[in-house]
Amino acid sequence: MTLDRFYPIFDHSDWLRRMLPLGIRLVQLRIKDQPPESVREEIALSRDLCRAHGAVLVVNDHWQEAIELGCDWLHLGQEDLDSADLAAIRRAGIKLGVSTHDDDELERVLAMAPDYVALGPVYPTILKKMKWHQQGLPRVSEWKARVGAVPLVAIGGMTVERASGAFAAGADIVSAVTDITLNADPEARLREWLEATR
Repeated sequence: MTLDRFYPIFDHSDWLRRMLPLGIRLVQLRIKDQPPESVREEIALSRDLCRAHGAVLVVNDHWQEAIELGCDWLHLGQEDLDSADLAAIRRAGIKLGVSTHDDDELERVLAMAPDYVALGPVYPTILKKMKWHQQGLPRVSEWKARVGAVPLVAIGGMTVERASGAFAAGADIVSAVTDITLNADPEARLREWLEATR
């Protein structure tokens, strides 16, 4: 299957209820610092919402819950790779996307035959503290040359206005978080994203 070029990330199913009807086809649920029962409930709700709207749900980090709840996609950060049971994830038929930031991480990830590779932060980001300031568009081009046919996701400081540059540099997919969630009118901003990526 071909993943959509626009990949928003949200931290709660309430966002999916608001945004899925607008036409998103690919979305990540990134839940942090919640009790296990809340995590399971949120993943199950989000799975059902996405299926009802024909969208692909990618679960961030919570690989055991993704397996147990029959999810189709999982995203793991580098720190998550150390504790995740990759064999169990593959046996469950779950497709896997992985974050990368430097050469060693990319080599490690490519050996896993990922279903997509994310590179970030392309631009400075306010979402989380990172030791990488910004990768820049030349790095996007370099990464695309190295990953080949594997879809490349550009993430970090992405805005509608920066999307075309990321695509031109070689990104297959552009991901956004705070450009939507911190906008005064998130629905209007999401529509702008859809116009820019379809």
